[in-house]
Amino acid sequence: MADFAKRPEVTVSTMGKVHNPTGEGVKITSAQAQAKAAKVSAALAAADADATFSSDPSASSNTHVPDTHDTKVKEGTAKRNITRKKTAEKETGNYNSAHKKQGGHGKGQWKDAIDPSYTDKMPIDEKDPIFDAAEDTDKYILTSTDAEAGKRGSDQTTGKDVYGPMLTLQEFKFQLLEALKEYFDSCDADEVIRTLEELGCQEYFAEIPKKAISLAMDKGPRERELTSRLLTCLHPTPLSLTDMEAGFITLLDSLDDLTTDVPDAHTMVASFLARAVVDEVLPPAFLSEQNNNRPGDAVIEKAVHLLSREHCNARLEKVWGPGDGRPVVELKAEMDQLLEEYLMSRELDEAARCVKELDCRHFHHELIKRGTKAAMEVDGTKSPEDPAALSNLDAMAALFAFLVKNAIVSAYQVKKGVSRLHQILEDIALDVPMAPKLLESFESMLAEQTKEDKVEVTSEENGEGEKTDPAQENGE
Repeated sequence: MADFAKRPEVTVSTMGKVHNPTGEGVKITSAQAQAKAAKVSAALAAADADATFSSDPSASSNTHVPDTHDTKVKEGTAKRNITRKKTAEKETGNYNSAHKKQGGHGKGQWKDAIDPSYTDKMPIDEKDPIFDAAEDTDKYILTSTDAEAGKRGSDQTTGKDVYGPMLTLQEFKFQLLEALKEYFDSCDADEVIRTLEELGCQEYFAEIPKKAISLAMDKGPRERELTSRLLTCLHPTPLSLTDMEAGFITLLDSLDDLTTDVPDAHTMVASFLARAVVDEVLPPAFLSEQNNNRPGDAVIEKAVHLLSREHCNARLEKVWGPGDGRPVVELKAEMDQLLEEYLMSRELDEAARCVKELDCRHFHHELIKRGTKAAMEVDGTKSPEDPAALSNLDAMAALFAFLVKNAIVSAYQVKKGVSRLHQILEDIALDVPMAPKLLESFESMLAEQTKEDKVEVTSEENGEGEKTDPAQENGE
């Protein structure tokens, strides 16, 4: 049997030298420690006595005999003087908390790495309600060496280059609608062109003619004339002939839906087509091609008829009527023409329709002045004994009362027109000597015509310019 080295004896004295360089033991000061040490000493003394005086070997075998390697405790000293390792590290500043189990790995940490199945990117499902095509980075575009030529710009969200339309179709339609509304207010076609170039959606330019025309049909003659001029400015750049033809074809296909909102849509679209041919936006062959593809189409036949009339170019330039924003001189000429026709036909409804087409609420006082003056010039040549001496003035008073009753002309505009007649009465009297009496008779007729509606339309002594038109105050 192999001999093993004998463990050196460890006593209370030697233990103090391991952790205490001075070799001094730690004195016991507590009564509990003294009582415990005394109890141990008494037990050892009793064991030694039993081993000496007992002659029974079995009794001695049951008694614990201290080994030479057992720790010997002296009275008045500590049994052990142990300094914990971690406590020493804390005191010296070398404590490492990584070895302390707090959760997975230290405070707020995990010892093991996260499961890689959670770190892998989840596949994108197109049927997901929150699916975003911009997040699908698996798609890529193969481009040639001249890829920079086809690049439209860069997406600010993803920071990637865009080689297709910068916007979706719905976004483009919204931006186009805002640009058209601004154009109707400013009449600046160059701003529309700059906006379209900034949008960078050439693939959707075929939507421009349809959107502009459908929006103008809900407006007045001025907006329709502006739309015709805008199409002329947009062709051939940025709208090519292909885009223009595709836009009008789409407009013809959706004509049934437009008729629901605009009953006169067929006539308006035919006028837009004829005007586009005159402005050289569309070639005449386009109508021939559509006539073959759409046999019996009323819109195409109407457009061909407008182009077949004599002096069609001059007529189609003013196809939208006098309310298209033309100069004041032309507007006055239109007023003289409709008043002359009314004195010949005496048709109130037709005259009212022509006044609506003028679309100049702020200028109706000129209509009152010119109409009364024209009637006075005709009746002034008749003798007072003639039964029809005041027939034209009576007819003109009936027309103005009809316009006021149907809210086509405001009462203020009638007052203003009569007031202007008083200001130029001396000049009229040079041509019509009976002008003062005729004007007095006209005012009495007009007051009688509007008496039932309780509307005061006679002139006031304070003249014009001291009151404002209620319609103008409301922005009309």
